Amino acid sequence: MALSFRQTEILDIARTEGRVVVEALAERFAVTVQTIRRDLSDLSDAGLLDRVHGGAVMRTGVSNIGYEERRRMNDGAKAAIGRLCAQAIPDNSSMILNLGTTTEAVARELLNHRNITVITNNMNVANILVANESCEIVVAGGALRRSDGGLVGELTTEFIGQFKADYAVIGTSALDADGDLLDYDLAEVRVSRAIIRQSRQSFLVSDASKLTRSAPARLASLGDLDAMFTDQPLPEGLAQKCAEWGTAVHVAG
Repeated sequence: MALSFRQTEILDIARTEGRVVVEALAERFAVTVQTIRRDLSDLSDAGLLDRVHGGAVMRTGVSNIGYEERRRMNDGAKAAIGRLCAQAIPDNSSMILNLGTTTEAVARELLNHRNITVITNNMNVANILVANESCEIVVAGGALRRSDGGLVGELTTEFIGQFKADYAVIGTSALDADGDLLDYDLAEVRVSRAIIRQSRQSFLVSDASKLTRSAPARLASLGDLDAMFTDQPLPEGLAQKCAEWGTAVHVAG
């Protein structure tokens, strides 16, 4: 199923807090309890939540949202972010793109760029850019993660260390109020850190839903990056921190 923005937020709240309550959600989103019950039923039918009396809880064993479900979440926002980020990347440049459905949106917007080199540990990014004959594609080695086409592990980290790119374009699973980028997989985190180190400028591409999620592993701070591309203005406190760090924030229209 394709999730609405409200359903995506409900799922993120459930992931952060462990459960959601119908009445609280109805008040938060200014909709009727019947609307929230339909949302919870849809999420339950999709296998993402378990209904309980008065609300719903995360389904046991769920750690990160499945790749296909993530690909459909906020797809319009991701496309807009991808366009905006790609506009900041000139022809005749090199870049490293990591894992994530938003970095894949960036790749789709690079199809008309000329004379670019893309290094990636994301098989989906490589497959997208095959259609651009003016793009040299370099795919990292490593252990293939079948769930999302990602290559991770020590071999991947060592491979990235052989390059120095003009740009890094990375995604994240969550972004907290302190500006920390968070993820679920330590192996993926190590690769992403290497990508930042081996790039002259580093960009984060992330839709606003990541601000309501949490994950256990710290990847980096927004203060370590040059720019963030997102779909909604950041909360005031985080926006102020980015201004102090010199991290540009670009909001897709």
